[in-house]
Amino acid sequence: MRQLEYLLAVAREEHFLRAAQSCGVSQPALSEGIRKLEKELNVPLIRRGNKFEGLTPEGLEVAMWARRILADRDAMHDELAAMRAGVSGQLRIGSIPTASIAVSLLNATFCREHPQARVQVVSDMNNDEVLARLATYEIDAGIAYIQDPLPDRFSVTPLYLERHVLLVGDDQPVGMTVSWTQAASLPLCLLAPHLQGRQRIDAVFAEAGVRPEPRLETDSVASLFAHVKTGFWATILPTAWLHVFGVPQGLRAVPLSEPQRALPVGLVTLSAQPASVLVRAMAEVAATTDLRHLEYAL
Repeated sequence: MRQLEYLLAVAREEHFLRAAQSCGVSQPALSEGIRKLEKELNVPLIRRGNKFEGLTPEGLEVAMWARRILADRDAMHDELAAMRAGVSGQLRIGSIPTASIAVSLLNATFCREHPQARVQVVSDMNNDEVLARLATYEIDAGIAYIQDPLPDRFSVTPLYLERHVLLVGDDQPVGMTVSWTQAASLPLCLLAPHLQGRQRIDAVFAEAGVRPEPRLETDSVASLFAHVKTGFWATILPTAWLHVFGVPQGLRAVPLSEPQRALPVGLVTLSAQPASVLVRAMAEVAATTDLRHLEYAL
């Protein structure tokens, strides 16, 4: 097992000394462990030069199996620990940024019900990254858009529908609802074009037959709120963010229509059985937690 851990550390750190330090061993000990693994498997695992040059094709294949083997080992230990004293260990969750509030609500219930468990969250992934890291056992569960049927190796627990809202100053001359075409004519500040949240918004604008020309773009949702608070700009964002930041004084949240679009968000796990005790516990929390209030403005 240690030899597999050494290989994954080198793949992760892309540097032999840093990999050895992360494993708590000397660099010669790490290198010797990998050489023994290569001898046992009778294949080269690392492209060697004056420095780390990457894994060989065989090394990439072994690394994939190593993640699975080590994940199964950890799951077995967690299962035995749960039989003795309840659910414990660390659950790793990856999430799309707009689902941060959903992750926090699920984690609050999960940690309340399982006080010996810990959670590690990475909340800046796009959909493809969530699924890829699940498939390579780098995370245990993910929160992602469920816009298309997923491969059979994934299981999905639906959570809520992501809807969008226009956040605008009280003195802006807009009605009780606003079409996407009308919103495009406002002085908009939006997320940067490379971000998945912005791409979702651009797709709806395109469906409405318009192309927005935002006066300001940023990579921060907090920055959007700060700019709209000045009263000059308007922005479009998922209603779920209002449950994090609220609707600041002097602003109002206006529903968007024509077209009305909602994208399902769900908890995604690997369907392979047996699932780890931590994954089963989080899936149970997700199945019994009602997050539909995130679909609507405060």
